[in-house]
Amino acid sequence: MKFNYLAIDSKNKKYRSEVTAESRDEVKRILAERGMTALEISEVKEVNGVVDQSNVPIWEREFGVTDPHEKTLPAKKVLSTINQMAIMMKSGISLSMSMEVLLDTEADKDMRKILTIISSELYNGVPLSQSMASFKCFPVIVISLVAAGEANGRLDMAFENASEILHKELTLSGKIKSAMMYPAFLLGLTLVMIIVMSMFVLPSFASVFTAFGSDLPAISKMVMNFSDFMLAWWWLLLIIIFGVVFGFKFLLNNNEAFAMWLAEFLLKIPIIGDVMRTTYIARFCNIMASLTDAGVSILRALELSRDVISNIFMKDCLSQVIEDVKIGTPINVSMSHYPVFDTILVSMVRVGEESGMFSDAMHKMADLYQEQADENTKRLTDAMTPAMTIIVAGIVGVVAVSIVMPMFGMYGAVADSTH
Repeated sequence: MKFNYLAIDSKNKKYRSEVTAESRDEVKRILAERGMTALEISEVKEVNGVVDQSNVPIWEREFGVTDPHEKTLPAKKVLSTINQMAIMMKSGISLSMSMEVLLDTEADKDMRKILTIISSELYNGVPLSQSMASFKCFPVIVISLVAAGEANGRLDMAFENASEILHKELTLSGKIKSAMMYPAFLLGLTLVMIIVMSMFVLPSFASVFTAFGSDLPAISKMVMNFSDFMLAWWWLLLIIIFGVVFGFKFLLNNNEAFAMWLAEFLLKIPIIGDVMRTTYIARFCNIMASLTDAGVSILRALELSRDVISNIFMKDCLSQVIEDVKIGTPINVSMSHYPVFDTILVSMVRVGEESGMFSDAMHKMADLYQEQADENTKRLTDAMTPAMTIIVAGIVGVVAVSIVMPMFGMYGAVADSTH
């Protein structure tokens, strides 16, 4: 049976969690062994195998995830927790004491609930990796590293490797996001400017030109016609945009051939494809290096490294590599069959396999491709910024010319009428 409890420790700190026990008295005994005194104990009721949530507030049932196992937390919060564990365990602090320190210092209520459950399960003899695996917030790679650390007795190194991987992943994602922010801002500004000018600015000038009865130049007619179209048919444009987006997502999720073609096509786009490919390979090499360092088998490391790559074409290539490795084919031989893996990567994988220094080779490749990813990201930013600036300037110039040219015609008409 499962029981929810509210308990207090010697420092008058309250803990709320659940524990599996045969009776309420056993719950009290378990809590006493942990140095805590039970304040409230209630049995978790289940109806047809589903936990009864009748006592949970309706706003939590309807709008929030109440089960800590299903909670998703920010990557920075998970990294902070893993990093603290790495520091404490490298300092020689035991696992149980490290968990107590984390519980005492954790301010985030969701992470606190998760840590409380993990601590409770550790007291009941559940392995740390098994307990962590039941929570959605911990990446599979971290769990595999912890499991390997439990197997070889080096949990300190496991948490250190996990912290390093999460830190590199966050850094890589942050660089890509920051590189794309300015071009995305310019694109958004351009769209807003087109909408505002078409629906508010140009119609007022159109009424003035019509009142004077002046002939409009071709460019002015084109811009005014576009403005009229936007005013009359904006709802149709919204329907078309929604239909295109919905259709694209439907194809992407339900048509494997289309999704595979798109993934391969994205890798072939100049500059953008280079950024994506080098970023994915840097991520692959970094995780392979960390996992093999931790004692994870090559096959398992390949599977986990494949799963962090979001491009399904590259993922499919790695799946084929894994199948080849299962029947005894060297990794470098299998990789050489797929152009997405360039010659230098294949050569270094071969050196690592033949020399028995595979993880060292992967570390070097991770650093190399990380530098290439940074350079390609900078190239992308350097290329997109002036391109978007030219586009914005072009749109403003066309609109300005379309307004100014009829004005000169109006001034000429006024001057002729005065003579």
